[in-house]
Amino acid sequence: MSEGLAFDDLVVPLRTLRLLAADFGHLPAPTVSISPIYPERLELSLHSDLPGFEAWREALGIAPEDVSHRVQRDGRTQVLRAATAYAGAELELVGYGDVPASVQVEAAV
Repeated sequence: MSEGLAFDDLVVPLRTLRLLAADFGHLPAPTVSISPIYPERLELSLHSDLPGFEAWREALGIAPEDVSHRVQRDGRTQVLRAATAYAGAELELVGYGDVPASVQVEAAV
């Protein structure tokens, strides 16, 4: 838990973020999350950008079969999620995208 943690206790995901910025600075900018609740985890989220998720997935060497898919918001938003170890951190990659209207209509029938 986060009780008694200092900022320095988040060094693993912070160092990983620094490496990712140096190695993959050309990729789409994600929302970055580091939390004292999970001090070894770094989360990269891409909102409304599934191609960006795919670019990051490929760069990180995550196999397509290691990506989970689900739908939320009454079938309007798809969520892709994958996790991997990178530079000592638990890296979680999340992508959000709209479900095409044609798929929403089919699901409603």
